[in-house]
Amino acid sequence: MRDYYHDPVLSARHPRRLFLIRGAIILGLVLLFILLSNWLLSDEASLEEQPPEYLSQSLVLPGQQPTPVETPFAPSQEILLEPAVETVPLKWVDYTIRNGDSLASIFKKRGLSASLLHKIVTSSKKAKQLADIKPKQTLQFGYAEDKSLASLKWLRDPLNSLVIELNPESISAEWHQKQVDVRIASAAGIITSSLFESGIQAGLNDAQIMELAALFGWDIDFALDIREGDAFRVIFEEHYVDGYKFRDGPIIAAEFENRGESFNAYRFIDADGNIAYYDVEGHSKRRAFIRTPIKFARVSSRFTKKRWHPVLKKWRSHKGVDYAAPTGTPIKATGAGKVAFKGWKGGYGRVVILQHGSKYQTVYGHMSKFARLKNGDRVKQGQTIGYVGKSGLATGPHLHYEFRINGVHRNPLTIKLPKAQALAKSKLPQFNEYIAKSRAQLEVLRTQPNIALNEL
Repeated sequence: MRDYYHDPVLSARHPRRLFLIRGAIILGLVLLFILLSNWLLSDEASLEEQPPEYLSQSLVLPGQQPTPVETPFAPSQEILLEPAVETVPLKWVDYTIRNGDSLASIFKKRGLSASLLHKIVTSSKKAKQLADIKPKQTLQFGYAEDKSLASLKWLRDPLNSLVIELNPESISAEWHQKQVDVRIASAAGIITSSLFESGIQAGLNDAQIMELAALFGWDIDFALDIREGDAFRVIFEEHYVDGYKFRDGPIIAAEFENRGESFNAYRFIDADGNIAYYDVEGHSKRRAFIRTPIKFARVSSRFTKKRWHPVLKKWRSHKGVDYAAPTGTPIKATGAGKVAFKGWKGGYGRVVILQHGSKYQTVYGHMSKFARLKNGDRVKQGQTIGYVGKSGLATGPHLHYEFRINGVHRNPLTIKLPKAQALAKSKLPQFNEYIAKSRAQLEVLRTQPNIALNEL
């Protein structure tokens, strides 16, 4: 290496150039030191922020293009996290409504002001329905952390509840309805003594037995025609909420065997939403007249041209049918019509006479009292028109029932009632498809009365 310090040429001839060379060398060393420092610092940062190269890069085979590694956000993007808002749950207190309770008395028991109650019930039409509370229903009070009322729930029944939310600015009220789980159930039995006893033994309740009797009331006189050995099969809905059964639904299909003759009924909902029952051929189960005005009453005297009258003590014709029943038993109109007469009429005592169009007339005598009717009122089939008694010429409580056609008395037990209306032919395909499953289930019940229909 050449010695610049002892070079006679450089030191003697170019002293200024030597100074510049020395300064350049020093400046270069300083710049080199700065660059090395920055490179080392940036490399450490990249090692901390990025995964090793063998983790961040996918394996690239010959002939393939490397797959770009996606990052969840750009390195320069700043992430802003909102602080979590903690919600303090309400404290709920249940109150079962008792006889004599009112909203005012309940609020007072709970330490809530009358002004708050007034504010709630006047806030909307829905909230005003709180006035309809009844015993055994439940009110649920939801209290905030500061012990103020924040929510109120009225559990009207297992299915429906009214929820009222109280905010500083407003009060809202909404009806909530739980989802109903519909399940199919069945019952089958053989008559041993009465329909009621056999129905209960088969698992039906009182309302279902009455509904069954009503379905076949146009075909069978349940006071007169029932025989030991008659059989019935019923398919019906059961309604569940939150896994618990809370009510029985309608009868879907039923079959009754009486004196060797089979009768059937199927529930049908048409395209317009109309609900009715029809037999398998599409004839309506609701006819112009039902056979008897009292359910399950005993026939104490039949229609005859010659009968010994227990009060008059002489032979005379009996132009109707007597049904023995306890005083106060409801009497139903056997057909839709108009009240032609209501009042006292000789031996009939308290009597109601109904006019059904221009051709038919029915008579109901010996009542203990009338329903709320007046002459000229229209009544529906099955409507209560009075109650069994023994007014007029009667020795005991019973109903005297007559059926007249064009003014001529006919035997109510044997008269051929007007035929049922039938579905239009255009609706029969829809009807047959609708009842196909129910028909199959009834067929199974004939041979396996204890089968669980939910499994079919």
